[in-house]
Amino acid sequence: MSTMQAMQDANKAMKKQYKNVDIDKIYDIQDEMADLMDQANEVQELMGRSYNMPDDLDEADLEAELDALGDDLSFGEEMPSYLNDAEPAMPELLPEAPDGSFRQPTENTAAPAQAEPALRM
Repeated sequence: MSTMQAMQDANKAMKKQYKNVDIDKIYDIQDEMADLMDQANEVQELMGRSYNMPDDLDEADLEAELDALGDDLSFGEEMPSYLNDAEPAMPELLPEAPDGSFRQPTENTAAPAQAEPALRM
């Protein structure tokens, strides 16, 4: 009988919850959603509009025209002069890396003399 009791409890809970539901509010929300969807579709349609383009334009015609333009502009085997130049020399921005050899300090660059230790009392 526990299954039957669970079904009765669920039935009571559903009835209690549906008393709080206003079906008119649901209809109003659905109407608002439909209006918003219509507005969104209208905006999409306006944004997708093409200006000054014939409707009967064929994609293949555009590709053929692009290929013809490419043939007119082709350089053949020759490269433009600005592409033939060798790479420009990069300016040296960093000093040379140390070579690992050790230089003895000279008298002018010797470390300063240390102060004499303080007298202890």
